Amino acid sequence: MKTVTHPYQPIIEILEEEYEIPQLNRTRRISVLLPHNYYSSQKHYPVLYLHDGQNLFDDYAPYGNWGVDKSLAQLSRQGKGEVIIVAIDHGGVLRIKEMLPYTTSKYTESEGQLYLKFMMETLKPMIDNKYRVMAGREHTGIGGSSLGGLISLYAGFMYRHIFGKMMIFSPSLWISEEIYSLAKAYTPFGPTDVYLYAGGMESASHYGNVLRMENILQEKRRFDYFDIHFAHNPRGEHREIYWGQQFPVAMDWLFKK
Repeated sequence: MKTVTHPYQPIIEILEEEYEIPQLNRTRRISVLLPHNYYSSQKHYPVLYLHDGQNLFDDYAPYGNWGVDKSLAQLSRQGKGEVIIVAIDHGGVLRIKEMLPYTTSKYTESEGQLYLKFMMETLKPMIDNKYRVMAGREHTGIGGSSLGGLISLYAGFMYRHIFGKMMIFSPSLWISEEIYSLAKAYTPFGPTDVYLYAGGMESASHYGNVLRMENILQEKRRFDYFDIHFAHNPRGEHREIYWGQQFPVAMDWLFKK
């Protein structure tokens, strides 16, 4: 299904309402947002994989949405934001364990490893074959908010040969100390850009956790090809509207190069 409502609006394609996830034996809606002029050009584009697809551009999302389609249209008017967005819906009641990279004492079930295997072994090869995606990790990004930010950060560390860009909003770093250990051991595989954001009105420990991660990642700037931008909204809450405000800024910074 293809829909377009404005000359600069991205083309939204629903690949499937029930796309097979063989690694988890379940299905999921996968959406792709293409630059407005995708079918009238022969260009190849960078790609950004985002989690929690229901919260990205659905006007009827229960907690609001990021307004990704509207932000992409505005960026397009400015000659920016020519990126293919792949939106993966979350699993509803299964969301927590699907996005947990670790089993913890509080959460004894973790399917994050299998979820990422789905992305790497099933979804990404299909996207690379179906669309005009620019080859190379420096043109491939992953991102999300909250648990989506946590699994994106983990994926960026573990699949460093795949992802050269990370859009990390309000990651749930409280889940496990292991993510900090992984960050300390992380060495960039090549050109890598990280946009990290935290709001000041989230949980009591949230800003401190993200600042701790930011300090660890700042040390990676000793590599000439690693860059990080830390953004903070003192009034930002743990809600889609605030992540939506960061999205066009993060897009401009991550893909301006």
